[in-house]
Amino acid sequence: MKRNLLTAFCCLLPLGYWVSAQSGISAELKTEYIPSSNYIRPEDSVKTNSKSDFKRVNLNLSIPLSVKKDSGGRVKAWSMLLSGSYAKMTHKDYETQLFPDQMLNAQVGLQHIRPLGKKWSMMMMASVGVYTDLERISFDDVLGQGGVVFIRHFNPNLALGAGPVLTTAFGVPMILPWIYFDWKTNGKVKIRINFPEGAEVGYQLSDSFTLKAVVNLSGMSAERNKDGKSTLLGYQQITAGLRPEIQLSDKLSLHLTGGTALLRSFSESDRKIKNIFRDKKMADPKFASTFYVAVALRWNLP
Repeated sequence: MKRNLLTAFCCLLPLGYWVSAQSGISAELKTEYIPSSNYIRPEDSVKTNSKSDFKRVNLNLSIPLSVKKDSGGRVKAWSMLLSGSYAKMTHKDYETQLFPDQMLNAQVGLQHIRPLGKKWSMMMMASVGVYTDLERISFDDVLGQGGVVFIRHFNPNLALGAGPVLTTAFGVPMILPWIYFDWKTNGKVKIRINFPEGAEVGYQLSDSFTLKAVVNLSGMSAERNKDGKSTLLGYQQITAGLRPEIQLSDKLSLHLTGGTALLRSFSESDRKIKNIFRDKKMADPKFASTFYVAVALRWNLP
C-alpha cells in the first residue's frame, strides 16, 4: 500500500473501532507514551542525532440511540460515535522544524447496523471531524467521510466484510475501499485478528485476568498549510508488546501494554486525487524503534 493512501486510511481508522452493536454506552480512554528516539532522514536512511517523542490520549465513545432484535436474535441498531485524539511531541536538535508539536483529531459520527438475512449484515456510517496541527484552524481542517460495509458472518467467531468509503481527505470527495476482517477463538487460549486494528494472542489465567501478546496499527492525520497549499500530513505507528487485561468489574476493565514501537513515520502529500496513487521518489521520514507503553480503561454500561 502506498504511503499517501495510508495517510488517508489513518483518517478512517476510528470508523472500524465500534463495528459491533452495543446495547449500552461503550467507551475507552487510552494514554500512550513513546520516549524520544532518533530521527532517520529519508534521503540516505542515516540515523541522526535529532530526536522526537510521542504522547497521546484517546477517547472513543459509542452511544446507542436505538437497539432492536428480530425474531432470530439479530441486532438492528443506530449509534452515535464520538472520538478524539490529542498528541503532543517534543523535538530536539533539529536544524529546522520538520514535524508538528501537536495534533488533534476529533470527530462525531452516526452508525447503523442491520442484518441482511441469516449470514449477512450491513454497517453504514457517516462522520465529520477536525484534523489539525493546531497552528491555524480553518475550514480546510474539516474532513468528512462515510461508507457502507457488507459483512459476511461465516460463524459467530469469523466475519469478513468490504465496501466503499467516501472521504474528503484529499479536498474533493473520493471513494476508497474498506475491508473488515474479524476472527477470534473461544476457550482459555484466545486468538483474534481484526483488520485494520491489529492482532492479539492471549491466555485467560482467571475470570478477571488475561495476558495477551498484541500488535496494533494506529495513526493520526492533520491538514497543514505549506507554501500556500493545503497538504495532508499522516502519522503512522505499529506497536507490539504484552498486554495484561484486568477485569475490575462486570462493566470496567484495565489494559496495560508494554513493548516496542516497531515503526513510527510521517508522510505528507498534496490534497489531490492523482497523488494518492503516485509512487514517491523518496522514502518517508521515520524514527528508530524504541519502548512503548499504554494504559487504557474500557467500560460498557447496561
